[in-house]
Amino acid sequence: MNPVPLWPFVLYAIAVIIVAAVMVGASYLLGQRHRDRDMEEPYESGILATGSARMRFDIKFYMIAMFFIIFDLESVFIFAWSVSLFENGWSGYIGMAVFISVLLAMLVYLWRIGALEWGPRKRKTSAILER
Repeated sequence: MNPVPLWPFVLYAIAVIIVAAVMVGASYLLGQRHRDRDMEEPYESGILATGSARMRFDIKFYMIAMFFIIFDLESVFIFAWSVSLFENGWSGYIGMAVFISVLLAMLVYLWRIGALEWGPRKRKTSAILER
């Protein structure tokens, strides 16, 4: 077996480090250096900040973000599977069917426990109390 030469990787790594250093150095030398009061204030979408930045958010925002990341990551797996569909054969098809079934079961479970609800919880009342 012929050993793979290592010098192209080393040369590439050195070139990346040099380019990164030149970019950081150029931005430091060419960048503006002024400290106005307006430059220190946070500015977001045309609205000036009011209050503390330590504001607490409802847990539902974090839950929806987690669900998005989890289901988005699974879509990457499904896309990779679809690219290699013919190479995987029936075993790959069955494996992905089980994978998608588990995802759908988890989505139904999250829906049933109310993790996807944004509004106030609805109380179940009996038919006797409604009259």
